[in-house]
Amino acid sequence: MGADGGITDDFTIPGVPDSFQRLWTPHRMAYIKGGQDQFKHQDDCPFCAAPTRSDAESLIVHRGVHAFVVLNLFPYNPGHLLICPYRHVPDYTDITVAETAEIAELSQTAMRVLREVAKPTGFNLGMNQGNTGGAGIAAHLHQHIVPRWGGDGNFLPIIAQTKAITQTLDEVRELVSEAWPSGAGANGDRD
Repeated sequence: MGADGGITDDFTIPGVPDSFQRLWTPHRMAYIKGGQDQFKHQDDCPFCAAPTRSDAESLIVHRGVHAFVVLNLFPYNPGHLLICPYRHVPDYTDITVAETAEIAELSQTAMRVLREVAKPTGFNLGMNQGNTGGAGIAAHLHQHIVPRWGGDGNFLPIIAQTKAITQTLDEVRELVSEAWPSGAGANGDRD
């Protein structure tokens, strides 16, 4: 609309440059093309497959009795962890009291460990429930633990949905797993 409230000819035509710079993230197309149906069954679910492989291969930081801690493959920040129940359940109301307690304990331990190894000044914790709630993998419940630092919210993640990560996932997994206390929700780690 123009300054006078009338319609103007200033609209964007696909393929014609506008005032925005764009940073493309084509790896996200797998989620768009595959849709949420690709993870509804345990056989297709990366959170169900992860515990069947070695910790290093799956980026698992810790294995508990009812849940495990794994690095996010597409982290918002270095040290972005996920707490996942072993059971393939989609909703927070589907987990047992024991699973709820261990997920809470592992979340607290994750925060303590990340404070020790990475010195974040804050955290985002959360569960995105269902497709509409923004869950990337809605069929398998997972709790996000995202360490935050002052100034980490620059224009790249906010505008371009692109994040510069300063360490490899292997380096982060090694630091966090080495600092993880041996008695917290122990079920034995595998390498």
